[in-house]
Amino acid sequence: MSHSTTRPARPPLKDRIPGGTDGRRMLLIGFIDKCGTGLWSTAMALYFTYVTGLGLGQVGLLIAVSGAAGIAGAPLGGRLADRFPLVRVIICTQLLRAAALLALLTTDNYPLLVLFSAVGALPDRATNVLTKLYAARVAGPDRVRYQAINRTTSNIGWTLGGLGAAAALAVGSSTAFHLLLVGDALSYLVMAALTLRCAEPPAPAHSRVAASSADPAPTTRPSNPWRDRGFLAFTAGEAVFFLHDSILQVALPLWIVHATDAPVGLAPLLLVINSALVVLFQVPLSRFGTTTDAARRLLGPLAGLFAVGTLAVAVSALGGPTLAITALITAAVVLTFAEMIHTIASWEISVALAPDDAQGAYLGVHGLAQSTQRFAGPLLMTGLVSAGPLAWPFLGAALVATTAVQNRLVRRRLAPSSLSVPKVTVSEH
Repeated sequence: MSHSTTRPARPPLKDRIPGGTDGRRMLLIGFIDKCGTGLWSTAMALYFTYVTGLGLGQVGLLIAVSGAAGIAGAPLGGRLADRFPLVRVIICTQLLRAAALLALLTTDNYPLLVLFSAVGALPDRATNVLTKLYAARVAGPDRVRYQAINRTTSNIGWTLGGLGAAAALAVGSSTAFHLLLVGDALSYLVMAALTLRCAEPPAPAHSRVAASSADPAPTTRPSNPWRDRGFLAFTAGEAVFFLHDSILQVALPLWIVHATDAPVGLAPLLLVINSALVVLFQVPLSRFGTTTDAARRLLGPLAGLFAVGTLAVAVSALGGPTLAITALITAAVVLTFAEMIHTIASWEISVALAPDDAQGAYLGVHGLAQSTQRFAGPLLMTGLVSAGPLAWPFLGAALVATTAVQNRLVRRRLAPSSLSVPKVTVSEH
């Protein structure tokens, strides 16, 4: 007698996404955000060059000033999220981003262009922290999987926006540039309309472990991340880890041109490989960081990935196009996995270290790591490329040393207290 085994029916896609209806709606909002940002970011420097008539030095200064101003966006957004309803703060940032972009259409005056760009950078940098807060509250213990899905959809959106920008840039007219800018601004308005339909997520205390009677009474003053030396040290280490962004986006293209025999056309291909790998592997890898302790243990593999990736870049300069292409593709693949592993660990640990009474403020300070890297990372990478092949092993050693320090800091920090969420594993559907 034969026995047939039937596999359980696979739940529908909507049931495999944490956070319910509001969580799915916020994923759609993030997708639209990246589509619009992909449209504008690709063409921003060219817009200021060909439409407003700025020189190369003026464009560089404008981008640097707006990047420096944007550093304040993350802590400011986090502080506001602790004092006002999170959904309202998100809507305000979306509307401010739209207004700052549309203001660029009104003038060719250089100081005003710098001012409008800097004003727009504040809510732009705050958005990452605010969406992270929303995900942490709406997805609860499934927040790592939720963030992985968010990164996947964001990468798809960014790619689609970049393709749209490429089509418009092929036209090359002022009207095409204006349409890209307006398209990005309209995306923010659509996002604000969708966010209006999102419910306010539960406060952090509602999704965490209940305090026991032996716990000390809460203090009247909320925790202050600026006085928390351990958290500031953790954030500094995170800024070092986020250099993987500048390595992939800034250093490798420059390195291909100035130090290797690889064809220049390899540079955009490496970015395509990066996006494709994130889309394919970010969600599956999230299962390895479903608890805070598991996320901390990812720092070991992260050190190995950083070491192999930076050595591969150095090897690419030893001569010959075949070796250069092979080594650079290896570096891009390895460093992309480092990016994904770091994202998982960073997401979970930063939320776990943020106390209930100041979650927004803490995650806002943590957001400084990425904002600072976006400002200082390209400058560091330019110097690294100029220094030659021997600089890459030194960078790898610095990254490995940082993982060791970060591992010890996080382990010591979490040892005396319970974790931020129960040690439950994200359900795999």
